Amino acid sequence: MMAVDSLTSLEGLLMALGVSSTIPAFPDSDVLYKPSDIHRAYLAETASKLLDVPAALAYESVQVRPAANAKDNSDLDLVLPKLKLKSSKPKQIAHEVSNKFVSTPLFQRPVADGVHLRFFFSHQTLPQLVLHHISSQWAEYGSNVACAKRDLGSSAGAAAPKVVVDFSRPKLASKFTLANLRSTVVGSQIANLHQSMGWDVVKLNYLGDWGKDLGLLAVGWGRFGSEEVFQTDPMGHVLEVYEKINELFKPEKEASRLAREETKDAPVIPEIETQGLFAERDASFKRMEDGDPDEVALWKRIRDVSIENYAQAYARLNTTFDEFSGESQVSPESIKEVESILKEKGYYEEADGSWTIDFAKHGQKGLGVAFARDRSGSTSYLLRDIAAVLDRAKKHSFDRMVYVVDQSQDAHFQKVFQALRFMGRDDLADKLEHINLGKVVDKSPQPDKVQLLGDIVDQAASAVREELGTEQGHLDGVIDNTDATVAVLGVTGLITQDALNKRSNSYAFSYKDLASFDQGAGFGLQVAYAKLHAKVGAAGAQDATLDKVDYTFLQEESCMEVLRLLMQYPEITAAAYKAHEPSLVMTYLLRLTEELEEFLYDETGDDEDEGGGEAVEDGGPEAAEPNEPDPPEKTFAEAVLFKHVLRVLANGLRLLGISPVVG
Repeated sequence: MMAVDSLTSLEGLLMALGVSSTIPAFPDSDVLYKPSDIHRAYLAETASKLLDVPAALAYESVQVRPAANAKDNSDLDLVLPKLKLKSSKPKQIAHEVSNKFVSTPLFQRPVADGVHLRFFFSHQTLPQLVLHHISSQWAEYGSNVACAKRDLGSSAGAAAPKVVVDFSRPKLASKFTLANLRSTVVGSQIANLHQSMGWDVVKLNYLGDWGKDLGLLAVGWGRFGSEEVFQTDPMGHVLEVYEKINELFKPEKEASRLAREETKDAPVIPEIETQGLFAERDASFKRMEDGDPDEVALWKRIRDVSIENYAQAYARLNTTFDEFSGESQVSPESIKEVESILKEKGYYEEADGSWTIDFAKHGQKGLGVAFARDRSGSTSYLLRDIAAVLDRAKKHSFDRMVYVVDQSQDAHFQKVFQALRFMGRDDLADKLEHINLGKVVDKSPQPDKVQLLGDIVDQAASAVREELGTEQGHLDGVIDNTDATVAVLGVTGLITQDALNKRSNSYAFSYKDLASFDQGAGFGLQVAYAKLHAKVGAAGAQDATLDKVDYTFLQEESCMEVLRLLMQYPEITAAAYKAHEPSLVMTYLLRLTEELEEFLYDETGDDEDEGGGEAVEDGGPEAAEPNEPDPPEKTFAEAVLFKHVLRVLANGLRLLGISPVVG
C-alpha cells in the first residue's frame, strides 16, 4: 500500500479501499494530519446531498467522538437540529432521515437516536486508513506544521511564526521551588506543543538574577561567605549564605509589612526600610546597578555558577533552553524608553522620592499603585519586565510570547501588559499571554537543606528505588532495574504527577505518590510501553511493512477500539495546543494503555497471575477444548498494530518530556 504523505497519495489509498470520489474540501479540515477529518468530510458531503443542505453547514453538524467517551458511543454524530431540517415530529427526525443513508466503504448504516444520527466506522477500511496515516507521518504523527500559519493568517510561503516561551524563572539566591518545577514541566510541554504545530519556538529562562535580593546576598556574602567552601560546593554555599542573611532580615521585613499595611495603597516608603539590613541591601544593589567592579564581579561569579548548575539539572529533566536571559540582561536603553514614554503620556509619577505607575488612577482599579523605581534610584521587577518585552521584540521579532508562570503572578503580568498599553504599544500587548498554573502544595517531608533542582530529581529517583524494592514484580522481564532505569522513572514520576492535573488546578506534591504503580499513575505508561516493545520484538515486527499485513485480523471490535483511539491522537494534540493543556495528552495516553490492557486480556482469556476458574477432571464430558494457537498471520498483524501503538505512545511521551525506558 502507498504512503499518505500528500493529498494525491491519500486519494489513491481511498480509491483502493473503494472510496472513489475526490476528498471533499472544507476550510477547517486537515485530512493529511487528522484521519478523522477524512470521515467527517465524506459524511458531510453525503449528508449535504441526501438532505439538501449546504455542505459547510453539514460539516459543522458532524461531531467526532471524544477519546474519553464510552465504547458504545458512535464514532461520528450528525446533529440534526444544526441542519435546520423541517419536520412535523422533530424528536423523531432521526428515524425519518436514517433510511436515506446506506453503508459505504467508510461507514456502517447510521443508528437513529432522538435528534442524532450516530455513525460507526467500517471495520473493513479503518485499519488501513489509520495505520497508513501513522506509518507515513511516524514521528510527526499528531503534529500539524500548517497550524501556526493558519492561526495567524500567514501565507503558505512565509517563514514559520515565532513564539517565545518564557518559563521556569528561578531566583539565583533562593531554592528551586515546586512552583518553579511546575513552570519548568508545563512550560517545556507548551513549547513542545507549539513546535509540533509549526511554530518557530524560542525557549527562554528569565532568571531572577538581578534586584534587591542579589544585593541582600552580597551583604550576606560579606558576613558568611567562604571562598574555600564556594570552591567545593558553589551552589550549596551560595544558598546557605542567602538563607543565613535572610533569617537575620526576617524581623525587619515583618516590621516593614506591618508598616505598609497601615498605609495601605499609599506610595510611601516605611521608615524601617531606610535603615539596618534594608539600607545595606539597597546600597549594595545600587552599587551593582552603577557598575561597581567588586559588586559586579561577585554577582557574575554567582550567576555563571548558577546557570551551569541549572543547565545540568534541566538536562536530567529532559528540558533545554535556547536562552538563559534574566533581569540583569534588560538593556538600560529599553528601561529609559519605558520611563520616558510613560512620563510623557502622564502615567509615570514621582511620590516620596520614588517613581510609580498608578494603575487605579487610570481606570485599572484592581492593580493599585506599583513602584517602578525606589528613592535610591534602583529599578523594580515590574519595570525590568516591561522593558524586557521591548528587548525581546527587537531581538526575536516574535509573533507571540507566552509566560508559563504560577497564578500568583497574575496581577504582575496584568500590570506588564497594561503598562505597554499605557505606552501605546498595543501591538506588543496583544501578542502576550500569561498561561497561569495552579499552586503545588508540598506534602513531602522538608529536606534538611535548601533544595536545588538537582536535589528534587535525586529525591524522585530515591523514591522510585525504594518503591521498586517492594514492587519489582511490575518490572520482571519487562524493565531492568538499573540506575539508568531508576533515573528515567524518577523523571517520569515528576512529570506525570503534574500532568495528571489540569494546569490551572492545584495539587499535592508527594515523592511517594510519584513513584506509584497504581492504575492511572504515570509508571503504567512505561510498563505498557515496555510490554508492547517486547511483543513487537518477539514477533519480529520491528521492520515490518504494512503491505505484508492481513487486515482481516484487525477487524475485531477489540482491535477497532484501539484503532479508534489511535485515530483520535491528532485531535488530542490539537486540543491540548489550543487550550494550553498538556494534561489532555496525559489523559489520552492513559486511556490508550487502559484499552490495550483490555485488548491483551481478551486475547489471553485471563490474567497470567490468576487461575482459570473451577477445575474439570481430565477426559470428563465438561472438559474444555484446548485453545487453538492463533495463526501466524494474526500474530504478525497484531504485532504490527502494536508497533504503531508504540509510535503513538512515544510521540505522546515526547510531547510531555518523557523518555521511554526501553527502545
